[in-house]
Amino acid sequence: MSRTANIFTRVEPDLKDQAEDILAQLGISMSAAVGMFLRQVVLHRGMPFDISLPTGRPLAAGALSREQFDAEISKACRSIEEGRTVSNEEIRKEMLAEFGA
Repeated sequence: MSRTANIFTRVEPDLKDQAEDILAQLGISMSAAVGMFLRQVVLHRGMPFDISLPTGRPLAAGALSREQFDAEISKACRSIEEGRTVSNEEIRKEMLAEFGA
């Protein structure tokens, strides 16, 4: 049996619980998942995923000025008028495909 080293880290309890629930469904322990992550760091010689700032950011209505809010509402209305919409059924199908039942 190979030797092991301990890693101690602090994370938010909710994040830990959610991750443990998902990992349990996958049949993977937290320890095994951390080991997989570290192996990927070594294989990639860096983070195994892109780390970047998003190009856009969600808008919080309360953080917008009245003019900015009106401009966003106008954009939304134009999208509707131009038929750039997605039905509830399409969204439901996408959600089921991506996240399952």
